[in-house]
Amino acid sequence: MLMERMAPAGQWVILVASSLILGIILQTFHVPAALLLGPMIVGVIMGLFGASVRIHPLFFKISQGVLGCMIAQSLSPSILPPLLNDWPLVLMVLAATLFASGLSGWLLVRFSNLPGPTGAWGSSPGGASAMVAMAGDFGADVRLVAFMQYLRVLFVATAAAFVARVSMGDSASLAAAVVWFPPLTWRFFATVFLALAGVWLGPRLRIPSGALLLPAVVGAVLHSTGTVTLEVPEWLLAMAYTLIGWSVGLRFTRPIFKLALRTLPQMIASIIGLMLICGGMAWVLTKLLGVDMLTAYLATSPGGLDTVAIIAAGSHADLGFVMAMQTLRLITILVTGPAMARFISRSAVPASSSS
Repeated sequence: MLMERMAPAGQWVILVASSLILGIILQTFHVPAALLLGPMIVGVIMGLFGASVRIHPLFFKISQGVLGCMIAQSLSPSILPPLLNDWPLVLMVLAATLFASGLSGWLLVRFSNLPGPTGAWGSSPGGASAMVAMAGDFGADVRLVAFMQYLRVLFVATAAAFVARVSMGDSASLAAAVVWFPPLTWRFFATVFLALAGVWLGPRLRIPSGALLLPAVVGAVLHSTGTVTLEVPEWLLAMAYTLIGWSVGLRFTRPIFKLALRTLPQMIASIIGLMLICGGMAWVLTKLLGVDMLTAYLATSPGGLDTVAIIAAGSHADLGFVMAMQTLRLITILVTGPAMARFISRSAVPASSSS
């Protein structure tokens, strides 16, 4: 393949240059999360052409920590009353998402050649990295689970960015000018320390997606109480977005793609079906809670926690509400995932073997 014959230095040059060009083009057209989508798309294309370069997991975790600090700036106690006041509806949405993901996994195993645990974990709409990390412990093919999870992230991120762009309309061009390199104070270094602390503590405390969630929660307390005003400059966010986009995109290697090719139509149908169900729940939220469609769509969207947060931050969605709903769903999926995987493995007999 083309990339396989190229030295790593050449691959990095193409990756960086192409990502920069595509990111600028998408930003010119006011596409939300352009600095995530551009590198992600370039990563997918290069991965399928045999690129061997990879983002070290530590840099991916640090990027999640930076993202967690950005989220903390939007989390405040004010997001709790809507969730607590309408807790029956919130629980209904969580239960419906759980049922939809279970049905999606069951149908995928029933009408494909995927083993039960692989289909179950691959279709779980939790944090993609957390699902991949847990899948191997329950007998799933980690390679296929990773492919399914990040294929869904790719679909969801693209669809969510499109919905955000349509929702923003002409207001996208009226956004305030971005200050890329503001003066730095001690608060910036405190923010970086918080991000790195989350990266270090997350795995030691066995918290799924802890590199993102710990800085988000602790930072929200510090920020909302005025103890420390977090500073996350745009250049740092851009680097984090880019690294996350590359980490997702470069996972789409040709060997994994060939392995998944036999069941790719069923995978795509499963992803689209889950997205449509979650979109229906978003419409219900707009009617019963009065939130705008973009916020409701991102809150129920079955994508990765980090990618949804980036798109929400780049639009006029209520980031606090989106993150509260997404985090609740992640916790629910993590708790119920093993039991769901066992149920699908036992009950979803492939149609080919039952005929």
